[in-house]
Amino acid sequence: MSTLIRRGPRGLQSLFSGYPFGALSRDMDEMFRRFSEGWDAEWPVTERLPSLDLTESNGTLEVKMDVPGMAAEDIAIEVRGDTLTISGKHEEEKKEEDKEKKYHRVERRSGSFQRSVALPCSVKESEVAAEYRDGVLTVTLPKVETDKTHRVAIKS
Repeated sequence: MSTLIRRGPRGLQSLFSGYPFGALSRDMDEMFRRFSEGWDAEWPVTERLPSLDLTESNGTLEVKMDVPGMAAEDIAIEVRGDTLTISGKHEEEKKEEDKEKKYHRVERRSGSFQRSVALPCSVKESEVAAEYRDGVLTVTLPKVETDKTHRVAIKS
């Protein structure tokens, strides 16, 4: 009365080549091998935007951004309305000039970046100050004093 078909020794186990997902693992390895051909077995380093922190205290906003290896003159800061934009350019060292060195890995990034962040309130654009020390850019943005609300009495 059994209607189920029994699988013999060549059933699902042979599909997995002796252990679960073995065929899938081999297929994935082959896919990554084909995908990475021409990269000298190294994954490309992706471009990363500099990290930043935005804090608020005592009537000011403060932005700290990590931009190591850059010169202060290669960084530009712009405040427009409620948006702060920081951009910069990092030039690549001249590697072809030093023919005695053999490079095994080159991961240090060069190029330009632009990072914009929405500010939580209006700031006094003319009083924005910036300092760059030990690879950290600190931008201090004084907040605009908000108009104080006062209650109006209604005469009856």
